[in-house]
Amino acid sequence: MSTLDRGPSLTDQAVQQIRDRIVRGEFQLGEPLSEIALATELGVSKTPVREALMVLKRQGLIEVHPQRGSFVFDMDAKQVRKLSELREVLELAAMRMALANDRQALARQWTDVVGKMRKALDADDAELYRTLDGGFHMVLFELADNAYLLEAYELIAFRVQALRNRLSLAPSLNASSFEDHLRLAELIAGGKDGDAIDLMGRHIATTREHYLAAAKARDAEGTAPTKGRRRATRR
Repeated sequence: MSTLDRGPSLTDQAVQQIRDRIVRGEFQLGEPLSEIALATELGVSKTPVREALMVLKRQGLIEVHPQRGSFVFDMDAKQVRKLSELREVLELAAMRMALANDRQALARQWTDVVGKMRKALDADDAELYRTLDGGFHMVLFELADNAYLLEAYELIAFRVQALRNRLSLAPSLNASSFEDHLRLAELIAGGKDGDAIDLMGRHIATTREHYLAAAKARDAEGTAPTKGRRRATRR
């Protein structure tokens, strides 16, 4: 983790760095986080770290338990299902709004993102691919131009990306995911909006099943959340 610059907001910088590590999977789900260890790594006092953890709590990435401390969020299979159901509702609503507002911009931006996804896939850069995957879906909310819908999605967006980086790791899943994204861009470019909406629904449902299978396997194994990086959990 990089030492923070002495900029105007150390809290914002701490939020960004800790959030990136959670989303990328450097911290395990359920892993305890020490304010002291994080502050030492970032080269700041505990105050901006404590404030950053509160921001991340509001974003759903941190759970704070009285007398126990702060932990990376954790989800069992039932919670993964509920999160995925909400994601489907929000994304399909955003897609319809984006199409109504500016379908040409949607076609253009999706085509651009798909091109970058293809390059990441060809380069076997799974981390970049999954980041672009998240960006592909975020385009819908940007073009929907509805602040309330975006606010609702932002409550789950980082958790969705964190799950994507942990529970959907097989290369074959990225390949099949790419085919869906490519087809979605082609359908919108070709004016087949109804078919694209149907495909998006199937795509999200398929993704949900992959997440659920991985989450159920993790639950069955009884994976201990505290097996993560010890240097960030020192007291």
